[in-house]
Amino acid sequence: MVESIARVRHIRVTPQKARRVVDLIRGKQALEALAILKFAPQGASEPVYKVVASAIANARVKADKESAFLDERDLYVSRAFVDEGATLKRFQPRAQGRAFRINKRTSHITVVLATPETDETAEDN
Repeated sequence: MVESIARVRHIRVTPQKARRVVDLIRGKQALEALAILKFAPQGASEPVYKVVASAIANARVKADKESAFLDERDLYVSRAFVDEGATLKRFQPRAQGRAFRINKRTSHITVVLATPETDETAEDN
């Protein structure tokens, strides 16, 4: 079983909006996930697309390193999640000398691709 991980950290999209996009692709085949993300209207779909493409490339490199056969059509999104990153705090002036705080949130996006389990692991038990 080939498993590859791709992460992007401190991406300037709120975790809540990124989770909406990641929920679309969880459990799907990797190439199908790329097609979904390419046409998704959300702004967070572009960074998630790049993370999935990077995970596919990581799987290809890992398979070449191990001299294993890898069919990219077998890869699926086994895990995908979004964690909250650092929050950038900005201030905007308001009436009567007050200040209004603006939170610019960031996200850490992680995608794990894997190939389905084969019968070899069942034979070992």
